[in-house]
Amino acid sequence: MRKLNRIGLIAAFSALGALALPAVEADAMTVQPVVIDLQTAGRGMTQVVTVQNTSTVPLPVELTVDQLAFGPEGMTVTGKDPGDLLVFPREALIRPGRTQAFRVQYVGDPALASSKHYYMTVGQLPVEMPGANRGIQVLYNFQILVSVGPRGVKPDLKVVSAEVGRNEAGCPTPVITLRNDSAAYGYLSRGKLLIVARDASGREVYRRTIPGPEIQQTIGYGLVTSGQTRRLVLPLTLPPETLPTEGGAVEGRFTPDRRP
Repeated sequence: MRKLNRIGLIAAFSALGALALPAVEADAMTVQPVVIDLQTAGRGMTQVVTVQNTSTVPLPVELTVDQLAFGPEGMTVTGKDPGDLLVFPREALIRPGRTQAFRVQYVGDPALASSKHYYMTVGQLPVEMPGANRGIQVLYNFQILVSVGPRGVKPDLKVVSAEVGRNEAGCPTPVITLRNDSAAYGYLSRGKLLIVARDASGREVYRRTIPGPEIQQTIGYGLVTSGQTRRLVLPLTLPPETLPTEGGAVEGRFTPDRRP
């Protein structure tokens, strides 16, 4: 499908931010799922992504793949497609009210030493507008997180430190640092997080357990890849009377779900 030389305004939706739902919608389309876990072999190598055209005009879309890299500064998009994911079809013209299925299959190294991650972008392509309708078009891009880990390996997420920080509103809130020493990636939202504050004498002054569904709704999936250390500001406001004084401490503990 040929890209037309038109000016467009792009709205991007990321699966790594606060996105928490299995499907995400815009004025033009609905995409689901937005987080995909693939395996290196067997049935889990393949998954289907569906895109529904919720507009009243035909919707041209193109799917592209970018490998992600993780470092001390966080996640970066490399701008490279290593060919590890087979996507079919790559382009489609979806009629109003109709749904198009796209098959995604991992075809990379079956003996991974560590996890790999990709953004698969569902991009709305610009189209020529007739006569008086010429102008700026709003084009929507949906970024789907695709992750692949070594077969048979489980993640090992642990809270390695906790402290009192500040949220965007300037209110005191717990800040945790997570570490994953496994070769397999994991999600903070696939478990529960315990936060405890103690005063200088060791007396407990605050306790809160955040279940996985609440983590997903407030923080997002909370991806921690192989060997990564990740710092997260939690969406909790600590009452002044519970703040650790000199000699006090904040503790955190992550307990994974019992899932295969």
